Amino acid sequence: MNVTAGIMPARFDLTITPALLRGTVTPPPSKSQSHRILIAAALGTEKSRIGNLGRSEDIDATRRCMAALKTPGNGLPELDCGESGSTLRFLIPVALALRGGGRFIGHGRLMERPQQPYFAIFREKRIAWEQKDGTLTVRGRLTPGDYTLPGDVSSQFVTGLLYALPLLEGDSRILLTTPLESRGYIDMTLDALEQFGVKAEYDGDCVFRVPGNQKYQARDVVIEADWSNAAFWYAAVSLGCELDIQGLNAFSAQGDMRIVPYYMKLQGPGPVDLDVSQCPDLVPPLAAMAALRAGETTRIVNAARLRIKESDRLAAVTEVLNAMGAQVEEFEDHLVICGKERLAGGVTVSGHNDHRIAMMAAIAAIRCEGPVTITGAECVKKSYPGFWEDYRSLGGKLTCDT
Repeated sequence: MNVTAGIMPARFDLTITPALLRGTVTPPPSKSQSHRILIAAALGTEKSRIGNLGRSEDIDATRRCMAALKTPGNGLPELDCGESGSTLRFLIPVALALRGGGRFIGHGRLMERPQQPYFAIFREKRIAWEQKDGTLTVRGRLTPGDYTLPGDVSSQFVTGLLYALPLLEGDSRILLTTPLESRGYIDMTLDALEQFGVKAEYDGDCVFRVPGNQKYQARDVVIEADWSNAAFWYAAVSLGCELDIQGLNAFSAQGDMRIVPYYMKLQGPGPVDLDVSQCPDLVPPLAAMAALRAGETTRIVNAARLRIKESDRLAAVTEVLNAMGAQVEEFEDHLVICGKERLAGGVTVSGHNDHRIAMMAAIAAIRCEGPVTITGAECVKKSYPGFWEDYRSLGGKLTCDT
């Protein structure tokens, strides 16, 4: 199979023979920013132009669902969200505002991920909903007023309302009952709204004020490179690879540019604690770095939300790295990792149908003694379809088994 040509079968396993990577790499367009810009652009009445949008399964899901929402028709639109939590949570309020609801279809673990903050709002606002057989049907209309949400479950619920409430006929507020986590993602949402001429004010604590009767304006926007995926190349550098990571915005609103100070912490001696409450997607690359931080202990804390991602990421990180020879101890909401000089490898590990777990295993394999086989390696398509092509172009030794 020709990895460099990007020709991938629907499902495949990859065996990685350990080798250092060298060269120049540009991460793909930001998935988080792409979701937000796509939605804002689609909500406008005139055409916007989006540069460097890129393609991934999650972005395709948002593109597909926005097209369905904007297509006139009777009855509720059918919205296939694939496995994208962002698509589902962002568009539930939008569908209620635009079309009086929708039928949301999910795959993989998507419909196992909690939606209770929305369900509580539905009960209060008398919006009907039913979830069964991988489909969530919502029916009703959002009305201006106050919307109460916890801030420590997922910022995606806040983002969904921030997109929908400006379309209502009156002013609204979002009231947080607990401290906001993943603040960087909310900053990205507010930035996207502002770019498209929509106002929403955040007091920095627990109140968002959203004026109604607003319209999304047409804009020309270029999507930034993705800091979340760049984190895996930073991890490779920490393991001894010589990489020039290009195309990143050093002044980005992306919260995962936190990888830079965390990378620097992991280069120094002594025990390190990393609080990932604001950057949960960084846990897999951080864990790969920590696992090969010889003789040092790293604690990755405030990570409970990783149990409701594409996989239970705390369990998956622990299982995969330990199988490769690392020393990772899993707790309810954190990991403790005792670093080693090298890992044994010589094993087959599951990608857990989780793009970030598969990429973590690929990076950790760089410093293994024996080869590592990753099953279900196609899962990187969710966010970084060109990952294996980039890995090979940098000197990675890959063998594909279909």
